[in-house]
Amino acid sequence: MRNLLACDRVKAVLLTPFTIMDKIRTIAKKKAHRSLPRVHGLRVYFTSIIIYYLLVTPFLLLLYVKNAEKMMPGRHVQRYENSRNVSDSLSDRHTDSIENSASNISKKDGSDTISGIMTVTGDSLNVATAANNQDADNGMAVGSSMGLQIKLLLIAIVAGMFVNYPFKRYFRIRRRGKQASYRLHALCKKWILKLPAIHSIILLVAFGIGHIFVLITLQNPDSYINEAARAYDRQFFYISLIASLLVVMFAFYWIRHRVHIKYLEHIYSNEEMHTRVFKSATGRIKNRLWITSGTTTLLPLLVVIIYLLQSFTSVSDLGFNLREAPEDVRRVLLGDQAAFGGIVRFDEGSSDSLFYVNAFNSLVMMIGIYSGIFVSLLYIFFFIKWNTEDLVFPVKELLANMKRTGEGAMNSYALVRTNDELGELTEGYNDMTRQISEYIGSINRINESYFRFVPRQFLDMLGKEAITDIQLGDQVQKEMSVLFTDIRDFTSMSEAMTLQENFDFINNYLGLMEPVISRNHGFIDKYMGDSIMALFSGKVENAINAAIEMRRTLNDYNQVRETEGKPPLNMGVGIHTGDLMLGVVGGHGRMEGTVISDAVNLASRLEGLTKIYSSAVIISQDTLIKLDDPFRYSYRFLDIVKVKGKKESVYIFEILDGESDEEKGLRMKTRADFNRGLELYRSKRFEDALEYFKAVVLGNPSDGAARLYQQRCITNLHQGIPEDWDGVEVINTK
Repeated sequence: MRNLLACDRVKAVLLTPFTIMDKIRTIAKKKAHRSLPRVHGLRVYFTSIIIYYLLVTPFLLLLYVKNAEKMMPGRHVQRYENSRNVSDSLSDRHTDSIENSASNISKKDGSDTISGIMTVTGDSLNVATAANNQDADNGMAVGSSMGLQIKLLLIAIVAGMFVNYPFKRYFRIRRRGKQASYRLHALCKKWILKLPAIHSIILLVAFGIGHIFVLITLQNPDSYINEAARAYDRQFFYISLIASLLVVMFAFYWIRHRVHIKYLEHIYSNEEMHTRVFKSATGRIKNRLWITSGTTTLLPLLVVIIYLLQSFTSVSDLGFNLREAPEDVRRVLLGDQAAFGGIVRFDEGSSDSLFYVNAFNSLVMMIGIYSGIFVSLLYIFFFIKWNTEDLVFPVKELLANMKRTGEGAMNSYALVRTNDELGELTEGYNDMTRQISEYIGSINRINESYFRFVPRQFLDMLGKEAITDIQLGDQVQKEMSVLFTDIRDFTSMSEAMTLQENFDFINNYLGLMEPVISRNHGFIDKYMGDSIMALFSGKVENAINAAIEMRRTLNDYNQVRETEGKPPLNMGVGIHTGDLMLGVVGGHGRMEGTVISDAVNLASRLEGLTKIYSSAVIISQDTLIKLDDPFRYSYRFLDIVKVKGKKESVYIFEILDGESDEEKGLRMKTRADFNRGLELYRSKRFEDALEYFKAVVLGNPSDGAARLYQQRCITNLHQGIPEDWDGVEVINTK
């Protein structure tokens, strides 16, 4: 039980780092998903509606205050009579005549006077009462249209929520780290670019129905008590129409900005965003700047001008002629300029063209102007923000991708977010990047093809970066291990095959051996029919390991050939280590990389010796002494030879690891007798040596080297040896 608990603790300790890493990855993924944008719907509608009422409400208030008296005839008449009485009372002449007339009338018939006063008073009350009732009625047109407008805007909000629901659901699922369904993704992908137009149409329809209602009402004069009330509605119609168009445009550009900058890259794939996904005609930056400039510059001026114009009251609305007005009244209206009244003649025509601003109108005007300026500042803030991001954000992305491309990232594409000149520029950059990437890919494939003919290691040894840097005569001297390998009896085998079969066989065989050489840090210098010449610039062990692995690969290949009913293959490998000259030879029309050295010839001769000594791998003494740990390999001394073209003798050794396990075991078992026989052979004690070699052959009949020495002993015993015989075997064959 304790052991089990201890094992659990060990497992827990071992698994803790992986668990922590998994948690870190999970948290990182959640943060990435949480960074996905949210779909704005309600805030766009509410902000637009608030801006609409900020623009319209002060206008309505100002219009109502100015036209309230005109829309109520009773009150207007009373105000007109009172103003006349007030202005007459300011004149002594008018005051006396009024008093005399009133006295005469009272003396003549008091009852008639009272009756007349009562009659006038009653009529005035009736007119006032009717005016109050009509006032309520005349407000029904604007009140009804405002109520209808509110209902329509509420319906628009609900419709907007319905339109936004699929997109909200899509991003909500993505923020949770889940994959949205194919249908939902396809729906969002189909309608995302149309989202700004859809929301704008919803608001436009809501405002449009309200304005159509007002327009129909305006066509029916019976709906109003008088022309002033109708004029009030008409002015409201124009003001509301302008405000609604501004609001619809505001909503359109807000949603369009979010779609292009926030949403597109999460709905379309990066590959799709490398080109323009927009279906509409190409936009222009100058058009957007014109709209922005007009909205942010002309709107404040328009608002101020409209409020100023609406705050003016015509002097003719006072109900008297400015020329006949007392000096005090004219001073109130004209200020210090009233002194020019004696010079300038004010008749009815000239006084009607004058206007004034009273205190209440000034207050309403200031409120309206401040609210208009506030709305204008909102427009300026939002439009500048949107235009800045719409212009700067894609440019920054493009510059960042250009920088990465300059640093070598060939597949660094930018996202095409807009449909204007920036979109064209980004799309052109992506196309250029694609072409450059394809071109560089083509160049890389060409280089790879060159490397199949001229190995990369060859260029590295010459200190060249590319094949184009190679010049005729480039050379370098290095110590390297040269490996030669050849298929035995290939000539007789090829005679039994057609040309196509020979070609396919060679490619099959070489295709198996080339990766083995590469895995052991070597490279093939050249193919010579079925022969391979490979170079190893690192440790000598690399060449020997490659030879051993090549022999094992051949054994596996022979098993496949056996199942196909084909004869097995055999190969020999010779390895020598020494200095050589590696460089480029040929002419300017045809060059070739090669190595020139006596070491190359010796390695080739060692490969030929494998046929004589029936060995798999033969190495020279120069290769053996350069091994870091010779005892990691199973080997035995074979002979001292002088190969063709060499004056000096070479000690050769057989690597037994390249043989089959059974053969290797037998040769290692008889190695002591084999070595003892070699000592006796070199001491010219051929009879004693013959006994040892017979014992080796008896223990391992497949030991070709032992049989060779057995035959040499018999030959020397029968024919004798030269007096200068030193035990070195001279090999005159290749």
